[in-house]
Amino acid sequence: MRKELFLIGLIYIVSMSVLLMAIYRFFESWQFSDFHFFIAGGLVLLVAVGWGYILTAVIFAPQKQIEDALTMLTKDIMHELNVPLSTIQANTSLLKKSLKDEKSLIRLQRIEDASLRLERLYQELVYTIKKEMHEIEKEMIDIKTVVEERVAVFQEQQRNPFEVDVNSYSIKVDKIGFEQMIDNIIGNAMKYSDKESLITISLKEDSLYIEDRGIGMSTSELLRMHERYFQGDKTQEGQGIGLALVKAYCDQENIKIQIHSKKNRGTKVVLNLV
Repeated sequence: MRKELFLIGLIYIVSMSVLLMAIYRFFESWQFSDFHFFIAGGLVLLVAVGWGYILTAVIFAPQKQIEDALTMLTKDIMHELNVPLSTIQANTSLLKKSLKDEKSLIRLQRIEDASLRLERLYQELVYTIKKEMHEIEKEMIDIKTVVEERVAVFQEQQRNPFEVDVNSYSIKVDKIGFEQMIDNIIGNAMKYSDKESLITISLKEDSLYIEDRGIGMSTSELLRMHERYFQGDKTQEGQGIGLALVKAYCDQENIKIQIHSKKNRGTKVVLNLV
C-alpha cells in the first residue's frame, strides 16, 4: 500500500508540474496579461482537484471493498458464535436442575464458568468492532447503578459474596466500555480468589476501590500485569487480555488506575475517576 501511495503521489506531482510548466510557457510566448494568468491558474486548480479525486478513488476503492467485506464477515461470525454459546448456557442451566451427582455438578459448573468467560470475550469483541466502525458517544452514568447491576450479574454464579458501599456518583464516559472494565476487574477478583472469599467494592471521594482476598501478585507480576496474554498464575484459566483492555480503556477515558497487590493476601484496584 505504501508503494502504491508513493507511486500515485509521484505521478500526481509530475503531471501537475508538467501541466503548469506547459501553461506558463504557452502564456509567456503569447505575452498574455496577469488576468489571463489568474484565469489559467483557476483552471489548473480545478484540473488538479479533479485529477486528485480520481487518483484517490482509484487508490482507496479496493481498500473500501475489502473493509466492507470484512465488516460483513465479522457480523456473520458474531452471529454464528452467539447461537451455540446461548445453547450451551441454556442447556447447562437445565442440567443443573436435574443432576444430583456432586462430581457431575462440579464438571457442569466448570462448563458454565467457561461459557460465561466466552460470553464476556464475545461482548468485548462486539464492542471493539463497533468502536472501530463508529465513534461511540459518551453519556452520563451513575457509578452506583452500574456497579450494582454488574455485581448482580456475577452473584448469579453463586460463588463469591460481595460487600458494596457505593453512593451515587455521576461521570460522563463510554458506558459499555465502563461496564466491561468493571466486569474484567470483578472477574479477575473472583477467578483468583477462593470460593466464598469476600470481594469488596467501595467509592471514596473520587475513587472506586475493588478489593479481593485472593492469591495476589508478586512485584514481578505487577510489572507485567498490563501485558496482553500475560497470566500470573498458570494454574488458572484466564482471558489473557483482560487487564490490557482495562488499561487501554482507562487511558482512553483519562481514568487513573492503580493496582496494589501482595502475594497470598489479595489485590486492590483503585480507579481515580477525575
